[in-house]
Amino acid sequence: MKDGTIGVLVVEDDEDFCYLIRNTLGREPGMRILGTTANGEEAVALAKKWEPDIVLMDLNLSLAELDGIEAARKIRLTTYAKVILVTAFESQHIVTDACKRSFASAYVFKSQFSILTETVRKTAEGPTPQEMLIFSLIQADLSPAERSVFSIMLGGDVHLQSSQKTIANQKTALLKKLGLKSQKELEHLFLRSAGVK
Repeated sequence: MKDGTIGVLVVEDDEDFCYLIRNTLGREPGMRILGTTANGEEAVALAKKWEPDIVLMDLNLSLAELDGIEAARKIRLTTYAKVILVTAFESQHIVTDACKRSFASAYVFKSQFSILTETVRKTAEGPTPQEMLIFSLIQADLSPAERSVFSIMLGGDVHLQSSQKTIANQKTALLKKLGLKSQKELEHLFLRSAGVK
């Protein structure tokens, strides 16, 4: 947050809903709409350029080549913005899966618009129960050995009874499972976003 103001980038292809978001958050003290787009690729570029605190990402960008999940993932991997997925899908399973795949910090159903402002504020302030839940769901998909390696990669003090070669192979397999290219990406995502130490 710059000067205590939460900078927000809105990525939404429904013009009416985008207007509603801009109008609502734009009137909130301590919040500033940096811009809007309906395009995933443009969202990634704008997030790098404007460095928002929060990106409100439509999960289903209908006209974009880059869908909301992949755009959110790229933003999380290349910026310090937190992503809140906004969706009309009312399926908890679909949304939590999308959050895990995109490394989103939170989500809001469009039908729950009344909590959007509060969700933006709490997510910007950092780690929320929802953010910790998403982090836990990501970890739940890992085996016990993978969770230990995950902890080691994030600086945890875990002692494994495995050879260095085995641990190195487990690190490679873990990164592949999470769809990450390097330990640096893993640290970028998890050391700051979920309050992991």
